[in-house]
Amino acid sequence: MSRRKARPRPSATRPPTPAVTAESPCPCGLDAPYGACCGRFHTGTGGTAPTAALLMRSRYSAFVVHDEAYLLRTWAPETRPGEVDFDPGLRWTGLEIEETTEGTAFHQRGTVTFTARHVHDGEPGAMRERSRFARHEGAWVYVDGDVTE
Repeated sequence: MSRRKARPRPSATRPPTPAVTAESPCPCGLDAPYGACCGRFHTGTGGTAPTAALLMRSRYSAFVVHDEAYLLRTWAPETRPGEVDFDPGLRWTGLEIEETTEGTAFHQRGTVTFTARHVHDGEPGAMRERSRFARHEGAWVYVDGDVTE
C-alpha cells in the first residue's frame, strides 16, 4: 500500500475510523482476533512478520488503524517517506491476497499481489498493487509497489 501523501479532505466527509480492539476480528481478513494476528506485530509482542505475505497483511491492518510508527518501521530505508499522511476521507474495508512469490523464511525477496477495498468520500473502490518486499537486518520490509486502481 504505497500511498505516501494524500490530499487532506474536509472533515465533513470523513468516515468514522473503525474501533479495532485486541478482540476484534483482524482487519487483514485472517480468522483470528486483531491482538493475536496483526496487532502482535504492531505492538512488537509477536516479533516481526515471518513472511512477506504476513507483513503485507499487517501493513494493511496498520493502514486501517492508522499505525504510522509500524508502517514506517516496516518500510525499507531507501524508499521510506518521512511520514504517512492518512487520507481522512478513506476507510479501508477489505483485503484479498491474490498471489505471492517467494517471501518465505528461505528467501531474501518476495512479492505480494493484493486488492484492498475501500470507501473514499462515500464511494466504494479498490486498489490493486504488486508489492515488493526484501529482508533488511533480518526482517521483512516493504520496498515499493506497482499500483493499478
